[in-house]
Amino acid sequence: MARRKKIYEGKAKTLYEGPEPGTLVQYFKDDATAFNAEKRDVIEGKGVLNNRLSEFFMTGLTSLGIPNHFIKRLNMREQLIRQCEIVPLEVIVRNYAAGSMAKRLGLEEGLRLPRPIIEFSYKDDALGDPLVPEEYIIAFGWASQQDLDDIVALALRVNDYMSGVMYGVGIKLIDFKIEIGRVWDGDFMRLIVADEISPDSCRLWDIESGQKLDKDVFRRDLGSLTDAYTEVARRLGVLPTNGPIGDKPTLIN
Repeated sequence: MARRKKIYEGKAKTLYEGPEPGTLVQYFKDDATAFNAEKRDVIEGKGVLNNRLSEFFMTGLTSLGIPNHFIKRLNMREQLIRQCEIVPLEVIVRNYAAGSMAKRLGLEEGLRLPRPIIEFSYKDDALGDPLVPEEYIIAFGWASQQDLDDIVALALRVNDYMSGVMYGVGIKLIDFKIEIGRVWDGDFMRLIVADEISPDSCRLWDIESGQKLDKDVFRRDLGSLTDAYTEVARRLGVLPTNGPIGDKPTLIN
């Protein structure tokens, strides 16, 4: 489709003006970043895989009545989404100790938590997206108490769906983060899942071997990020299963 006015460019995606009012085109880039963008690279095929995987997960949420911004995939790298006002928080759902949580609390990575734990971080790259308690969120007006209750309910529903889907293909959902958007229908405001759901925003471990199939492969130099994401996509049936696992997807810009 013809390129339109750029609205926003982030580390992994670019947003363009959509073809109709209230819509945007979300373009998935091949850029990979870690440690608050201190580590950078361009991973061929990553944007294609994340576009297809995010489509798969968002479509699954829609089928369960979980509201989200996805409308349809336009091509291999772009999808049409509903425009929304992003709540300035990252919502982190943890099922097992890993990453920063394990480091902060001195926990062994992979320790199963007694229940899913939800954390919030304030979206500000310059500050390193610091964790914030609910009291800060309400005091600074980023979200109301009712918003937080609804966000937690949404996040737990996403967790139930994602955990089941991944378990069905032999993958353990360690943790993930989502973003939430506000949309208005007349005077009525509701909250929806926005941004993306992909291996960029999840920790995914093979149940049997413990092999990492997420962005930790890039963070920790554990091998090919494209191969890891391709493995997730193939297990979910997003990519054809014929041919060796190492085959790269055909890229269409």
